[in-house]
Amino acid sequence: MKLLTPYISLRTFRKNGQGVDTPVWFVEDTSNKIYLFSAANAGKVKRIKNSPLAELAECDMRGGSLGVWHRCNAFLVDSADESSHAYALLVKRYGWQMRITNFFSRLSGRINQRAVIRLECSP
Repeated sequence: MKLLTPYISLRTFRKNGQGVDTPVWFVEDTSNKIYLFSAANAGKVKRIKNSPLAELAECDMRGGSLGVWHRCNAFLVDSADESSHAYALLVKRYGWQMRITNFFSRLSGRINQRAVIRLECSP
């Protein structure tokens, strides 16, 4: 999957089946995996813990869908190596914006309260 926009809308599902869309930064890995990060206590992380079913679509920075929705499975990354790999890819893609985000997250102590999410989508 080749996503061209700087944002995707991640749709995760509540226990009652209702979808919740969230615009997020992301990066595609060469192994057809998509990585993103979030606060570990965010709703999307809680929903992924309940069900790996997710969908994504290209979107603008406000979450307005710009493309078709793709089904995928979402997983919380628990490997330090995989998390480091994902952050390196995110820094490479977003450059100074990601560095500034990381700087303020370190300054506030929130960098250790993040979760890395891996999406695996059907072709």
